[in-house]
Amino acid sequence: MIARLRGTIEGLGEDAAVIDVGGVGYLVACSGRTLGRLSLGSPALLLIETHVREDAILLYGFFDAAERDWFRLLITVQGVGARLALSILSAVPPDLLARAL
Repeated sequence: MIARLRGTIEGLGEDAAVIDVGGVGYLVACSGRTLGRLSLGSPALLLIETHVREDAILLYGFFDAAERDWFRLLITVQGVGARLALSILSAVPPDLLARAL
């Protein structure tokens, strides 16, 4: 499993970034909070949560361990998938989630 990626940000979208690691571009879905801390052409280190499905290998990236840990917890809730968990983390910082719950 992929646990982290260190490389150069080659692309940024609304919900994902492309990080070039040794000439390989990895598409990594991220929260708006993480994407806001990345800039094109800059070096980055992202913590990665890897999900392997029958038809895809999906990478979810996080700027810090607190956000990754909350993502892991949120996806254990019935009805909350990875995309919804990223949306929640885009709207509410990890420290406020703890207070809200």
